Amino acid sequence: MLLDRLIAFFTSLKLTVVCLALAMVLVFIGTLAQVDMGLYKVQAEFFRSFFIFWGPQGAGWKIPVFPGGYLIGGVLLINLIAAHFARFGLGKDKIGTLLTHGGLVLLLLGQLATDMLSVESGMRLREGQTKNYSESGRLTELAVVDVSDPRTEKVVAIPDSLLAARKTISHPELPFAIYVKRFLPNSSLSDRPEAGFEKSPATQDAGSRVWLREEPKVTKMDVRDVPAAVIELRTPAGSLGTWLVSELINQPQSVTLDDRTWQLALRLRRYYKPFALQLLKFSHDKYPGSDIPRNFSSRVRVLRADTGEDREVLIKMNSPLRYGGETFYQAGYDENDPRLTILQVVRNPGWLTPYVACALVGVGLVIQFMSHLIEFLSKRRTA
Repeated sequence: MLLDRLIAFFTSLKLTVVCLALAMVLVFIGTLAQVDMGLYKVQAEFFRSFFIFWGPQGAGWKIPVFPGGYLIGGVLLINLIAAHFARFGLGKDKIGTLLTHGGLVLLLLGQLATDMLSVESGMRLREGQTKNYSESGRLTELAVVDVSDPRTEKVVAIPDSLLAARKTISHPELPFAIYVKRFLPNSSLSDRPEAGFEKSPATQDAGSRVWLREEPKVTKMDVRDVPAAVIELRTPAGSLGTWLVSELINQPQSVTLDDRTWQLALRLRRYYKPFALQLLKFSHDKYPGSDIPRNFSSRVRVLRADTGEDREVLIKMNSPLRYGGETFYQAGYDENDPRLTILQVVRNPGWLTPYVACALVGVGLVIQFMSHLIEFLSKRRTA
């Protein structure tokens, strides 16, 4: 029967060996691919996917050529659960095996949760500065900020994935629709005509006075893409004009409609928080005559208006701040500004699962070993 064949397939030890072998090959080819593709692209295409696709350069099609990390991990997870119930079952004498396999299952599920739910960002703070948001290291967003009221700002943030889709974007808070006429994943701007640059197609504000060039996507870890987009704002009455938005345009660009003013900015994606951090003192002292850090720390002030919390915390290299479901690490500094610190902000809801999983596996192995040891000693005493 088909059901019996499926059960035999998913409980097979051969399937376990094949999955582990494929995982080793995937890690090997993924490591080699980082040279040309970079870490983040390899993670997305090799490990956070069900298949690895390949196609000739310049072709508009690709075919799956190798299983991705999600497929290998998913099959291995099904194989582990099915094999346990088919071979071991449940019972008091199977507690050790159950805990060991349960720990392995939790380890796989925890890694999946980390891949899908964790968020890494950064916070750059200068002494005396206060921020209630961190910024992505690579992802961007189009921020449309209503600055009509000087006391508050209303922000509509549009992720770059929607801009790349080149569709008309509307939002209840905006009296106009945003039509993406062109999106450049990586770009350069110039304030004068240069070889390889084209005049900006924008008709409004600072973006209309620059020259634009599309650049190939970068793969290096210490360099990132700088996207740009040409957008048109449309209302039922007609077009308001065309803007070029880019991180490289430093001055604010604005649009006014019905006595209200909005500012347009393409910026790093922000993650706002219900609290704020103020940098009181940044220290980066070295041992005399060397580059070895002696004191690499940031003294910050945690401010939370809804609870009235106001306290000081020292963040050091091996002593992060854990607060609000996030962890703030002392990550770096700006060589050109000795008063500026760089904090890495990590939100990982599944951070505890590896510890619990390893504990379950350890306890399970000890129980399994002790049960066999006691049985062996009992038989030896009887003999």
